[in-house]
Amino acid sequence: MAIHAFGIATRVKIPFQQAVEKAKAALKEEGFGVLTTIDVQANVKEKLGLDRSPYLILGACNPLMAHKALEAEPELGLFMPCNVIVYEDGDEVVVSALNPAAALSMASVPGLDELGAQGSAHLQRVIEAMHKP
Repeated sequence: MAIHAFGIATRVKIPFQQAVEKAKAALKEEGFGVLTTIDVQANVKEKLGLDRSPYLILGACNPLMAHKALEAEPELGLFMPCNVIVYEDGDEVVVSALNPAAALSMASVPGLDELGAQGSAHLQRVIEAMHKP
């Protein structure tokens, strides 16, 4: 697992669709629902006529955390949902999630450090779950 300035990522050697299903199951286990699924590969093919490797953006939301964030600052909806990306990179699949602590730190809203840390912990467990059988 790697933690970047704005994301938490890992690489796995499993089929793309299996990685997507594992990510969705791990998100559910952590209290997130997938509100949106953007198929970048299909959109690029449809709009530009270009081929690219599989790439999905899953818009994930934890309702309780979202409610708390919006109560503190309605403009935090700009950071929602928390995106999780799944894409092929050679013979591996990358699964990466937004780091809520990093995103919320940009907002400079007092009292959100704990919420950001909780969100980051949830999504770190999602990424770690990619390596479980």
